[in-house]
Amino acid sequence: MSAPQLATVATEPRELENSRKFRWHLSDIARQSSISFAGTVFTIFLSYVFRIYLARELGARLLGWNALGMALYSVCKLLGETGLPAAALRYSGVYGVRDESRDLNIFFGRGLLCTTAGTCALGLVVLLSRNWLATRIFHDGELSRYLPLYAILIPVGAASGFLVQTLCGLRMVARGTFVTKFVSFPFMIVSTVVALALGLSLWGYVAAQIAGEFLTLALVGWTLFRSARIKVRWAHIARQRLQPEARWYAVSMLGMGLLGFIGGHADRLILGFYLSAQQVGVYAIATSAVALTTIVLQAVNSIFAPTIASLHAQGEHGLLLRLYQTLTKWILAFTLPVILIFMILPGTVMSLFGADFQSGWLILAIVTVGELVNCATGSVGYLLLMSGNQNWLIRVRLLLAALITLINIALIPRWGVIAAAAVSAAGTILSNVAYLVIVRRTLSLFPYNRSYLKLLAPTMGAAALVWFLRDQVASFWPASLTLAVTAALAGLVLLGGFVAFGLTDDDRLIVDIVKRRIAAFV
Repeated sequence: MSAPQLATVATEPRELENSRKFRWHLSDIARQSSISFAGTVFTIFLSYVFRIYLARELGARLLGWNALGMALYSVCKLLGETGLPAAALRYSGVYGVRDESRDLNIFFGRGLLCTTAGTCALGLVVLLSRNWLATRIFHDGELSRYLPLYAILIPVGAASGFLVQTLCGLRMVARGTFVTKFVSFPFMIVSTVVALALGLSLWGYVAAQIAGEFLTLALVGWTLFRSARIKVRWAHIARQRLQPEARWYAVSMLGMGLLGFIGGHADRLILGFYLSAQQVGVYAIATSAVALTTIVLQAVNSIFAPTIASLHAQGEHGLLLRLYQTLTKWILAFTLPVILIFMILPGTVMSLFGADFQSGWLILAIVTVGELVNCATGSVGYLLLMSGNQNWLIRVRLLLAALITLINIALIPRWGVIAAAAVSAAGTILSNVAYLVIVRRTLSLFPYNRSYLKLLAPTMGAAALVWFLRDQVASFWPASLTLAVTAALAGLVLLGGFVAFGLTDDDRLIVDIVKRRIAAFV
């Protein structure tokens, strides 16, 4: 046998093995992401209906107070948990792959203790300083009545978040999704409806959020301990310490989380300082409505993140590249119909929340541009996080956080919520482009290839259809019916055209997996 023939024989098994691994990981991601996606879609749908209900029941001012309280909750939660829930997502997966049960249990025990203790301390600070925060920072003394509830929410939310991230790191995403999306979230909604019916107003809503977090904490904790992979002993908590790499990673995640908060959420605190609670409420509804555009990205990230960590640890660079390219293209394809709706029909979307919020249509259109870039770059941030390159994210976020904060302080007093929306979108775009460049240089991964061009024609057709329907039916159809019909038709045109003319072999594998998943349910 000649040398070229020997090389061919040696190469074929490697190619078959790589294809087998690719198919297995893709099937696992599709299986887990389909559950996560279903849960996310279920949650987003309920969330939209719920937000519409809240907007009409509470009004812009009370929702503005809630936005400020949740912003305060978020920053205290970030400080108190010291990056440990984010570290749990990575190191639970790493220790699980290595089958290092002792290190896993040490990390879990110490991490949960530190997270709970830190957030309890900051919750107490908020409770004791509630009058000063309400009058001096937000210039509305009535807000102090509600701040004790947000103080209670801080440690409860942090503890439940740590447990959920641990569950995801152990590749039990489906169980976590079931608890958070299908049990706790509907429970919170029902509790809120009952509380508002009893006349408890914002008190009832925040109390329902606390009850929902308690339920998540109990159910996820029970799931973890039943899995037999978590066996916490007092020795793990009292005498053992986290490994240095886990501690430094958590500190890095704390820094990155704070920088991310400054870049992405501090705008509400700045708005609360300069503007009225009603304006903050309109801004909060518009910016939260755009979450619909990221449901596919969130579903894929929930299982792809630990997959990145394990593949990188195993040196499977080629397999990781194929997964990144294929998944990013499908994330973009499924997201584009919603992006088109939000950019072409923003006024129709905001009209769902009532007359008080329709003025936020321009805010929605602006922030949607940023989310388009966010989805088009795929899991680029997690590629850096899960490969040990988190320092690059910190550098980017540090620069952008300082820049965005200064620009917000300079522009918001003059231009109000529109300035905040524009700065937020610009920050999202710049950060994702920077991550993309860093991923290409450090990991030699890039999501784009010529197959993306096959999305162009279906996208243009879907955009033309949405524009046509806007002029023809949006003026006399109800807003909900207009959005539902337009989204369905735009998705049919875009995804139908892509499936018919734009599939590669890897894309056909995804279609085959989806067909088999549907057939299994049917």
